[in-house]
Amino acid sequence: MLLASFIPQIVLGSLAGVFVDRWDLRRTMVTANVLLSLGLLPLLAVHRPGQIWIVYAVVASEGCVQQFFTPAQQSLLPRLVGDDHLVTANAFNSHNSDLSRLIGSALGGAVAAAGGINLLALLDTVSFLLSAASIAAIPTAPRAERTSCAHPEIRARVRQLGAEWADGIRLCLHQHVLRVIVVFLLVTSVGEGIMSTLFAPFVRSVLHAISATYGLIVAAQAIGGIGGGLLAASIGSRLPATRAMGWAAIAFGLIDLAVFLYPLHVAAAWPAIVLMILVGFPGALMVTSVMTLLQRCTTGSHRGRVFGALGAAEGIAIVSGTCAAGFLGQSVGIVPVLAAQGVGYVLAGMLVVVLLRRESAGHAAPERRMHESRVGR
Repeated sequence: MLLASFIPQIVLGSLAGVFVDRWDLRRTMVTANVLLSLGLLPLLAVHRPGQIWIVYAVVASEGCVQQFFTPAQQSLLPRLVGDDHLVTANAFNSHNSDLSRLIGSALGGAVAAAGGINLLALLDTVSFLLSAASIAAIPTAPRAERTSCAHPEIRARVRQLGAEWADGIRLCLHQHVLRVIVVFLLVTSVGEGIMSTLFAPFVRSVLHAISATYGLIVAAQAIGGIGGGLLAASIGSRLPATRAMGWAAIAFGLIDLAVFLYPLHVAAAWPAIVLMILVGFPGALMVTSVMTLLQRCTTGSHRGRVFGALGAAEGIAIVSGTCAAGFLGQSVGIVPVLAAQGVGYVLAGMLVVVLLRRESAGHAAPERRMHESRVGR
């Protein structure tokens, strides 16, 4: 299931961003939602454990389509709102994700109990169609300048595609702010892989709690994320995105360390619930700041391929963290490995604070000027 989830992101993510830069963003998102809806229908044929291969195939195919939807969504938002409202828009976007995850998890459990995977597939199919209809209702924004791909020969088209793909990679590596974000995302994504692998064993073996407690802890983080999204929407536009990103990551890592180290002294689960609510606040501010920086440091004609390249890098880092956690969790121990990912967030935040301190002083304007001058050269 892990491979089915992340291989599309690793293999297709970077290339999909190139096509997103060529296509109409709204039409891409609508088409992707329709394809995601249709892609769930094979789940209706699943009736016994021996058919689990269908689930793997659906997860992989949905992951492939998602690689086109995500960069299109992230590229469309800056064209719908002004730069002075971009932080707020990203914050509400993050807030909605946490809210839907909280509601969707509870609803999914109830639907699964009532009708199993078939009813889940039908309702999820309807949800994607509703999403497509909502996106289709968005007023058409002015089209950004698109990369021309009018080449008469297939070989020339392939060369152009490779050049555009390489341009996205080169932009991530050569632009100072983007280069720092790449390192930040690699470190924190490894931590996400570690967290997703070892958090359930941590609750079971370290906190000695039952599955219901695990559900409460996960819900607590979503609640914190909702509150954090509202906080980011209210104060995010007043802070330089680079400074907010760095200090939010440091706070996130420190609270993570508290979550994983307090059981050495207190044998109870309630502090984990409280701390997971608290960690949602810097987590939401961090995600909002990263997204805002990426949108400000890229132009409309290159934004999709940058988001695609970063998505592929994140996928590689998450899988690496997951695999490492599986081995190290048994040989080193659950708590030390989880604590290491908390330290990783602190170090990544300090890296941003130090390396992007000049950009913090000038707010977002220098970030955009650097990119525009690079494109001009």
